Formats: sequence, C-alpha cells, structure tokens
Amino acid sequence: MDGELYLDAAATEPVSEQVVQAMMPFLTEAYANPASVHQPGRTAARALDAARHSFAADLGARADDVIFTSGGTEADNLAVKGIALARMATIRRQAANTSTDANAVTPRIIISAIEHPAVAQSADWMAKYFGFEVVRIPVDEQARVDLNALESRLAEADLPDDPDAGAWHSGTDHHGNRPVNRTALVSIMLANNEVGTIQPVAEIARIAHAHGVPLHVDAVQAAGQIPIRMHDWDLDALSVSGHKFGTPKGLGALLVRGRTPIEPVLSGGGQERGLRSGTQNVAGAVALAIGLHESVARIAAQHDRLVVSRNELIHAIEQAVPQAKLTGDPNHRLPGHASFIFPGVTGEALLVDLDARGIACSSGSACAIGRHEIPPTLLAMGVPEPIAKSALRLTFRRPLTPDEIRFTAAAIRDSCRSLGLQTA
Repeated sequence: MDGELYLDAAATEPVSEQVVQAMMPFLTEAYANPASVHQPGRTAARALDAARHSFAADLGARADDVIFTSGGTEADNLAVKGIALARMATIRRQAANTSTDANAVTPRIIISAIEHPAVAQSADWMAKYFGFEVVRIPVDEQARVDLNALESRLAEADLPDDPDAGAWHSGTDHHGNRPVNRTALVSIMLANNEVGTIQPVAEIARIAHAHGVPLHVDAVQAAGQIPIRMHDWDLDALSVSGHKFGTPKGLGALLVRGRTPIEPVLSGGGQERGLRSGTQNVAGAVALAIGLHESVARIAAQHDRLVVSRNELIHAIEQAVPQAKLTGDPNHRLPGHASFIFPGVTGEALLVDLDARGIACSSGSACAIGRHEIPPTLLAMGVPEPIAKSALRLTFRRPLTPDEIRFTAAAIRDSCRSLGLQTA
C-alpha cells in the first residue's frame, strides 16, 4: 500500500480541518477574555456559551454540567479528588448522627481493577494524603466489571441508618431513601482503552445510587465513538478528552451535575462554576464542540459499517495467525477497536516490525511515556505476564477497505513469522 496505515486512533486522532477553521477566529480577531465586559469580551463569552451548549447536548447533558479542562487527566483528577473531598466531611458527619465514632470511619473510593492511571493514581493519592481506603473491583477474562462484587463491596460499607440524612445530592431524592455509606465515590470507565470493552454504566449507576454513592465515569475512550447519554444513564460526573475525537491535544472537560458535591482542586478567579479557575480557552472550547459534534455525526452514519469492518479485520487476523487470541468482550466493545495477544512473540518487537511494514499501531495504553509496558488490563483479566507482553491494539475511526484489511492481516502474519512464530 502507498504510505503508512494509521491504526492507532485510540492514542490520538488528527485535528479536522473544520475544527481548525472554527478555532481560528478566536485565536486572531476574536481573542478577548470572555470575562471582560466590553463588546469583544461579550463576543468571546457568547462563543464560549454556544460551545458549552453544543458540547453538552452531544453527551446527553446540560450546559451547566460542563467544566472545561486541559484534558482527560485533569478531568479525572478533579472528579476523583474533588468529589471525594466534598463527600469526606459529609460521611463523617452522617456517621456521627448514627452514634458511630466518626473518627473510626474510613472513607473509601471504589474503582475497577482496569482504570486509567489518571483515576487509579488520583484514588491512591487520596489514600496517601487523606487516609481513604481504595477498593478495586475485579474484572472477568473479557474485562467486564464484576457487578456482584461491586454490590457486595458497597453493601459492606453501609452504616446504620441515619434518620436525618438526606440524599447526597441537592433536590428531591428520586432514588428513594438511601443508607449512609462510607464510600465517597465509585469511578468506572465507560470503555477500556486497552481492549475496548464497554461497561454497563447505567446499571453501575443504579447499584451505586442504591447505596447513596455518586458515580464518576471516565469516558475518554468512548466519547465520539459510541452514543453517550449522561442524564438518561443517571451518571453524576463524566470525563472526556478532545484529542480522542479530533481536537488539538490539551483540551477536555468534566461534566458534573449540580446535585453532586465537589470541591475545586485549583484556586483562583472562580471560572467554570468555581471548580476550574483560570481564563477559559475559548478557541479550545469551540474545538471541543465542533470535534465532538463531527464525531457524533460520523458514528451515527457509519457505526454499523465500522462494526462490520472491525469484525472482518478480527476474522482475517485469526485466519492469518491461528495463535492470535482476541482480547476484550467480542460483542460489547468499541466499534473501531481490535486487540489481540500473540503467544510466542513480544508486542514490542511486533510493533517495531509492523511499523517497518507500514502499519502504525500500539500495544495498549498510549500513556506510558514512550515505554513499552505490559498492558495492566490484561493482567487484571488473568492473562499471564509472558503472554500479556504480546499484546497488540488496532484502532480506527472509519471503516477499513478490503485491501486495508488484507494488507494488515498479511503484515501481522509476516511479522509473526519473522519473529519465529509458525503461522498459517
């Protein structure tokens, strides 16, 4: 084939021409601070507000849910640390109302065993500096979160009923009477970055809310790739990152509903509801709105064809290399995501060889700072470490052509042969 075939869209996407064109006015003539009261400032403020409304609508949320950030990592940090800090005092106060020694109550954060480091390390930071307990819910061999384990761990954290305790959010308690629970937050990713498995977050929200606990969902890999309905799913907070759906890097957002208690982790001028101080990046907000809207429209138009293309690629690779084993849920997975292990080869050598053959792909997370690491999701799924080292991830945002599928399968077959694996 002519040129390199880019199959690493989960790591980052190119910035679309429409996004660049939409940003340009706010980098040139319409550059004013949106907090300024003069006409140029009001122009910037209107653009910021329009971007916020469009962005929220495409995620099934409200405009006032949106907190613009510098990316998914900051959004995850704000969600985990901010909600946990806000809930910590409430949990201890409610514990005191139940005649429980508040000082003896250890608040906890529940995450899955396969969370991105931005979530996992934020939870560990809360443990280190604020004494939280971090509970990791296991996953099965297809990276699906064990909902029974989640229910069990939440139930064990219920405290005696507090007759004076209200809901953890402001307004009407539409979930009925809730127990006091020492869990400050549940945080579960919507779609896994390494193997593409999609989690049933609406059901997870129902389980968490039944115990009076808010749910944060890391949707960095899912936004723009599958439909997201934040309010319909009853989610409390949602993180996204723009460069996964065609914006410049360094742009993202945390959507957090007004009912959800949260503390800022940055102090300053009080922008973004006081939760993310700093002069807003108007051009960046416009880019997020345009990039997400384009991606949502694209996936609506080509979802089924993308799934067919993904399945044809999986079948072609399995035919070319019988030892290849698909990782992740075969059905409930991102539409343009195919991931494998190839027992008998190392993923690092396979990546280098495929790159030389004109295919750009990865072994898992792109957040290992250039290091080739064993994908932690595979270890959590029970894959032995030597086999987990053979991971390969192929991700794309448009349906592949038959020629591209044949080329990819043949290149993987030839790479495996060159690395000593006997193939078909």
